[in-house]
Amino acid sequence: MNKHARKILGILLVFVTVIMSTQTVQAAEEKNIGESLPLWLCIPFAGMLLCIAVMPLIKAEWWEKNRKWAVIMWSLLFLVPFGIMYGGGAAVEHLVEVIIGDYITFIVLLFGLFCVAGNISLEGDLQGNPAVNVVMLFIGTMLSSWIGTTGASMLMIRPLIRANKWRSRKVQIIVFFIFLVSNIGGCLTPVGDPPLLMGFTNGVGFFWSLKLLPVMLLNVILLLTLFYIIDRRAYKKDLADGLRPKFKREKKKLRLVGAHNIIFLIMIVGAVILSGVLPIISSAFAKGPVICGVTFSIASMIEIAIILLAALLSFKTTKKEVRHNNHFTWDAIQEVAVLFIGIFITMIPALLILKARGADLGLTHPWQYFWMTGALSSFLDNTPTYLVFFTTAASMGFTTGVSTVLGYIPKVMLMAISCGAVFMGANTYIGNAPNFMVCSIAEENGIKMPSFFGYMVWSLSCLIPVFLIDMLIFFI
Repeated sequence: MNKHARKILGILLVFVTVIMSTQTVQAAEEKNIGESLPLWLCIPFAGMLLCIAVMPLIKAEWWEKNRKWAVIMWSLLFLVPFGIMYGGGAAVEHLVEVIIGDYITFIVLLFGLFCVAGNISLEGDLQGNPAVNVVMLFIGTMLSSWIGTTGASMLMIRPLIRANKWRSRKVQIIVFFIFLVSNIGGCLTPVGDPPLLMGFTNGVGFFWSLKLLPVMLLNVILLLTLFYIIDRRAYKKDLADGLRPKFKREKKKLRLVGAHNIIFLIMIVGAVILSGVLPIISSAFAKGPVICGVTFSIASMIEIAIILLAALLSFKTTKKEVRHNNHFTWDAIQEVAVLFIGIFITMIPALLILKARGADLGLTHPWQYFWMTGALSSFLDNTPTYLVFFTTAASMGFTTGVSTVLGYIPKVMLMAISCGAVFMGANTYIGNAPNFMVCSIAEENGIKMPSFFGYMVWSLSCLIPVFLIDMLIFFI
């Protein structure tokens, strides 16, 4: 066992010893911890976000080597006080619940899509210019609802980067890619983004989300128009600087290398759909081994097994040259795996408070649900955020609207919740997992991306006006 492993094990042992030595009676008597949870327990989550935002700016090399220690520190700064206040049993149960119920399936899905997409390469002489970039962004956006925002992002980002390799000014290309492909494009089916899958498992029809098409198309038209204007200006400056795409004498036709991996991509998408459908078919699939009071469902285990099998078969059946041409490395998925386990753990108190007090926010109009769901989805996991406001709306006693297992929700209100959860994940790098992965892949390929706050300048200036138009047209 190396030095770092011994340190991590020692820290975990101290944590387990401390929280398990505390009284667990209080946790058993607590009906709803979120109702009494102090807001200061959200400080570790804020600290985690500040580290992600600030440390790459002031200590980039140190952060890259030591971010795992920041994750451990902020996680313990939440878990230890929480364990002392509410009992070791409650702390362990919530930790296991977030790891088994959320993180494992989350990171396995990202890993599978990252592996399979890394084995697909679009080769040929594709010149990155404003018109070509608009077409590629549109294709990626349309794919997102059918292979997921993560799948479409991993499939399209490398060809887009390769097409624009000759250019100097290309940050706007990646930023709008995150806006459209990694977020907004995923709103049409439950496969597109996890919140919609949660709605499907709670009784919303599989194709109900197609009702969001007018909202999505409006956003796509507005953002692609804005992108074209910005990219055309940058393109002209690149040409003025003497930059030109370099083509060989014999022009290569476009071809998809590793196309057989589309089969494995379909396997992964099928696994996600299956995990949502199986518990509906039979409650037996919702059961499984119980770990520290948390059920690891059979449906989740089947999903994980299929995804890992698809990733393995993809690597076994694809030549290394394809990954080499894609500049494939493990850095992006490693960074997401480390940072997001810290985000998932430290956001526990925020989600508990939201679940307990969400109904007390006094939301009565669709536009309020749109902005509240969206604002919180920009920083918290958008799936539980969606579920909180979905449940809140369903408990308001409506007698008409979309029928769900929890009650009726007016169509426009459910549209507002869905759009807020899916669209506004684009507001920050952590709003949706593909955002961070796309940013990391871009930086691996020499594109200097905006900082956490720099990216928010882009999102606030480009996205918020679009969302205001959404509100005025669809949600008032």
